[in-house]
Amino acid sequence: MSEEIKEEIKNEQVDEQVTEEITEEALEDIVEEEINEVEEAQKLASEWENKFLRVSAEMQNVQRRGNEERLQLIKYRSQDLAKKILASLDNLERALAVEGLTDDVKKGLEMVQESLVSALKEEGVEEVSYDKFDHNLHMAVQTVPADDEHPADSIVQVFQKGYQLHERLLRPAMVVVAQ
Repeated sequence: MSEEIKEEIKNEQVDEQVTEEITEEALEDIVEEEINEVEEAQKLASEWENKFLRVSAEMQNVQRRGNEERLQLIKYRSQDLAKKILASLDNLERALAVEGLTDDVKKGLEMVQESLVSALKEEGVEEVSYDKFDHNLHMAVQTVPADDEHPADSIVQVFQKGYQLHERLLRPAMVVVAQ
């Protein structure tokens, strides 16, 4: 019996070693799988974080562009109305240039003209400058030779006044330029 007991003890020891080896291998496999799952989860989390950051940045850009567009609309809201009023202002200037107007009529026309000019100025509409010819503000409808009184690129005569709303040109001035 002692041999049988010795053999049983050997078998038990072998079984324990095999179980230990299997358990160690199984644990290593399980740990490796868990590490792979954690790495995949971290990779996925990183991708979602990048997507979130991009969408967040895009939303900020959309809001910024929307605010800028709103400010531009507010700034130039009176552009169309100003363009329409400019024709009436031109007609008032022509009416004032007519000879033979009574003083009362002339005074009335001047008052209307002043109120229109004042209303336009309040909205940011101003006449363009006529110091020197600028192709961005003036339209040359005629040229004349330059002389001592009018050097090259100077404006000799204004046929129609030009206006701008803030920095945006509403209507270029029609001018005669010395060349």
